Amino acid sequence: MIRVSTCVNRRLCYQYSSFAGYGGSENPRLSKNPAAANIPIPHRSNPEPKGQDLDFVNVAHSHLIQSDWDKLNKLSDHLDSFRVKNVLLKIQKDYLLSLEFFNWTKTRNPGSHSLETHAIVLHTLTKNRKFKSAESILRDVLVNGGVDLPAKVFDALLYSYRECDSTPRVFDSLFKTFAHLKKFRNATDTFMQMKDYGFLPTVESCNAYMSSLLGQGRVDIALRFYREMRRCKISPNTYTLNMVMSGYCRSGKLDKGIELLQDMERLGFRATDVSYNTLIAGHCEKGLLSSALKLKNMMGKNGLQPNVVTFNTLIHGFCRAVKLQEASKVFGEMKALNVAPNTVTYNTLINGYSQQGDHEMAFRFYEDMVCNGIQRDILTYNALILGLCKQAKTRKAAQFVKELDKENLVPNSSTFSALIMGQCVRRNADRGFELYKSMIRSGCHPNEQTLNILISAFCKNEDFDGAAQVLREIVRRSIPLDSRTVHQVCNGLKHQGKDQLVKELLQEMEGKKFLQEPLDN
Repeated sequence: MIRVSTCVNRRLCYQYSSFAGYGGSENPRLSKNPAAANIPIPHRSNPEPKGQDLDFVNVAHSHLIQSDWDKLNKLSDHLDSFRVKNVLLKIQKDYLLSLEFFNWTKTRNPGSHSLETHAIVLHTLTKNRKFKSAESILRDVLVNGGVDLPAKVFDALLYSYRECDSTPRVFDSLFKTFAHLKKFRNATDTFMQMKDYGFLPTVESCNAYMSSLLGQGRVDIALRFYREMRRCKISPNTYTLNMVMSGYCRSGKLDKGIELLQDMERLGFRATDVSYNTLIAGHCEKGLLSSALKLKNMMGKNGLQPNVVTFNTLIHGFCRAVKLQEASKVFGEMKALNVAPNTVTYNTLINGYSQQGDHEMAFRFYEDMVCNGIQRDILTYNALILGLCKQAKTRKAAQFVKELDKENLVPNSSTFSALIMGQCVRRNADRGFELYKSMIRSGCHPNEQTLNILISAFCKNEDFDGAAQVLREIVRRSIPLDSRTVHQVCNGLKHQGKDQLVKELLQEMEGKKFLQEPLDN
């Protein structure tokens, strides 16, 4: 619940500087902000409707009370913002009627609305705890607004606050909406202004802000905001603390994450499976697998059952560290505890063994997956196909490609790249190039590694004409390519006396600024 700030005599110690909106290139940073006294909420006296305006408001109000929309429709051409505002003030105790009238005027005469009319309906909705409706209106206003609109929205809410006998939750809704829209600078400005007038946002809105920051990789800012929450005595909840743990793990501060886990009980919270899974993932990311296992064991001691996410995280950590026996051991423990493996579990193990050329184990997990009725996806088959293609077992890989149709799965870029690699390993570059063409026709796009492998296969066969054909296709599509591969093709052609072809290739590449370094003489 929102409350009046206990630190109203001070502003934020730090203020977030310019963040160029969502997707901006500037990093938000923190800067010192001078202390400021709590500011009284202003009151703006508004003129009462008189004459024709008063008559219109009374008639419209009467029709609204009687739900006589036919008569209201006849009045729509005579609406203006002053009249709409006064009708909204007159019916503000009925939030359903207010919202209905607001939406009707938006449809019948959108020009009759102003920030003031929006502010009044927002006050009405938030007073009645209809926050989703309020935030929907705010999103519509803010998404396509100008640079100065956010400040004007805050002012419109502020100056109509007393007139509508409003609640601080109206500002909280504005703050949360900015957070969801990832308008970090606007969210920060709103937070600052709320504090200036003695209000604090709810923990749920603070969580929304932190979640958006973490989602955009602004880990340091999220952690600093958490410290500001604590300084202002905004009580966190378990979700807050789990996000803070995630922030610590992502910034490599694992000791801080463990410390917070230990502090949770002191703060009045019980760690959840998400708390432990977050820390386990952080330790696996750093390769600290024994510590990750200890955390998993701590879960049981604290009355928590490791779940599929716990085991999947550990299995992924061991597979990434090429500790496949340990990964299989964790899988066995998972089944012993009756934690059902899912598609991610099997895909991780299949990929781990396939990458190391152990097709027998990879197929064993695949068969287990089929027997247990676990859904296979494109990642399952790509892992098997890639493992086989690395070993030049293209016929067996082709059998799995046929399985895709049976499973209603569509080959993607990774599928084609694996198949191209398989043909190149077999030194069948022509077949690899045909697969490349099929890949393009299917709307998939190769990566630089696949193209380098394909061109290198032609070069190993001393088929520099074939390599030039691939290179020409790549230049035409403006696909990035390693300059060393380009040099290899052109130098090979020169050594075969095909200087004219090299000249043509160079002209094509020069036209697209493709070649960054000079060729060897």
